Amino acid sequence: MSNVSATPPSNRGGMLSVAIRVHPWLKIFRRIAWLPAIVVACIASQAAAAERPNIVIIMADDMGYSDIGCYGGEIDTPHLNRLAEGGLRFTQFYNTSRCCPTRASLLTGLYSHSAGMGGMVNKRATGKGTDSPYQGFLNDRCLTIAEALKPAGYNVLMSGKWHVGEQRSNWPTERGFDRYFGLISGACNYWKVDEGRQMALEDQPYTPPADGSFYMTDAISDYAVKMVDEYGRRDEPFFLYVAYTAPHWPLHAWPEDIEKYRGKYRGGWEALRKQRHARMIEAGIVDADWPLSPLDAEPWDNLSEKEQAEFDLKMAVYAAMIDRMDQGVGRIVEQIQAVGELENTLILFLADNGGCHENPVRSEVPGTPPGPRESFLAYGKNWANASNTPFRRYKHWVHEGGISSPLIAHWPAVVKSGKLTQQVGHVVDLMATCLDVAGADYPETVDGKSIHPLDGKSLLPILKGKQRTGHEMLFWEHLGSAAVRQGDWKLVSAEGGPWELYDLSKDRTELNDLAKAHPEKRDELLTAYRAWAKKTGVRPPKKSRKNRKHK
Repeated sequence: MSNVSATPPSNRGGMLSVAIRVHPWLKIFRRIAWLPAIVVACIASQAAAAERPNIVIIMADDMGYSDIGCYGGEIDTPHLNRLAEGGLRFTQFYNTSRCCPTRASLLTGLYSHSAGMGGMVNKRATGKGTDSPYQGFLNDRCLTIAEALKPAGYNVLMSGKWHVGEQRSNWPTERGFDRYFGLISGACNYWKVDEGRQMALEDQPYTPPADGSFYMTDAISDYAVKMVDEYGRRDEPFFLYVAYTAPHWPLHAWPEDIEKYRGKYRGGWEALRKQRHARMIEAGIVDADWPLSPLDAEPWDNLSEKEQAEFDLKMAVYAAMIDRMDQGVGRIVEQIQAVGELENTLILFLADNGGCHENPVRSEVPGTPPGPRESFLAYGKNWANASNTPFRRYKHWVHEGGISSPLIAHWPAVVKSGKLTQQVGHVVDLMATCLDVAGADYPETVDGKSIHPLDGKSLLPILKGKQRTGHEMLFWEHLGSAAVRQGDWKLVSAEGGPWELYDLSKDRTELNDLAKAHPEKRDELLTAYRAWAKKTGVRPPKKSRKNRKHK
């Protein structure tokens, strides 16, 4: 994918959607009549290049909509909170409900199926299904952000979880990144590399030190800080993608971080949901008219004292993992400031899917509590229900609990402080946004082969405080769950379930199904979904008895 048929964009002001500040010395030079025009042009080009923003995208893994402080959570996230206070928070931003598809959409600006990642990672290099929407690794009909920004003069860097292809031909350095450190595979022990998982440093396999000093979240932060320190001092702008594995299971955290939260969750998940919901309403994150979705957990009071203590510990470890990630974000931001680039760096923070209901139990030493390397546990559906406050369902589903993500945008040179926006965005928009702010082209061909046109639309107008022309429709499909959103209308189906219709302006918690009351809107959206699915190669959802009549 190295021969991209795109001409690097010039640095003329018209190419950029961001206002370029003219240096005072440049104004003086322009007044000197005898200065050769070519010299003025060179200086202008260099000044414009210096003004192109750095771009940093930071993503959490399996983190719920309400977990961090600036979205209603009680977890201590001062660094993310400060980014929110100095930037913009989206209240209606969407991912694709699962790690692999979201990463593919983020990296390519395409619906994940068009990038070959409609499902999960497949370790095959070739074979049946290659070039299909579900082949399990990035195809050659897509372009990564790195491959698009490099011809535009950006240094392109990544630290963290890749998870969009484990074949060596699909590693980050083969898909445009100059530098890489992180986890090629999916979920992994935070203290070591599990058997069957892969880590890499640049283009070589990497094995963490076995002296007890390695912790995945810290290592991802460390390398991100090193990259900023090195590349933030260069003349060229940089793009940095930081993909944390936190707080994805297994529940692993440093003892001092866990201790900070021990006992904090003895009130149970019902109380936690109500507390978060109240803070979200007060902050304007959610509408008070949307009822809190029904509890999808066993009543806390039905648990024994021992069980309550065990669940308290699980949530304490989960919170500690987010806390440690936030500490890393703080160090990255501090380093950006140290190299003098914070003013003109766009920082975006999001999550790859909603809180996770899964409950793997495969500890090396059975009975080991969550936290140390010998354990391998998750916090389970009960706490995930609280993480996704106020919504229904979880990671894997495309109801709001599975696809709603925080999105914080911080960019002092452009974004006004402390604002909320209700404009709708989707992870496919991030590639288009990066191209827009960088003044980079999106080519029609790569190595002589046509690539898919972008599905995303730039968020830059929203960042600049304007109303953008959004998507006419947004689509989702993952493992049989499917949805389409048009304006405030959303049609959604869980795998094998009936099609449900909601007016999200009045009912974003999806409690009042309007499919029977508005059959014409249901059929209109269903027709649109099927047309998109056919065009994209998406598998049709399984039909239950309740929705067969809408075939």
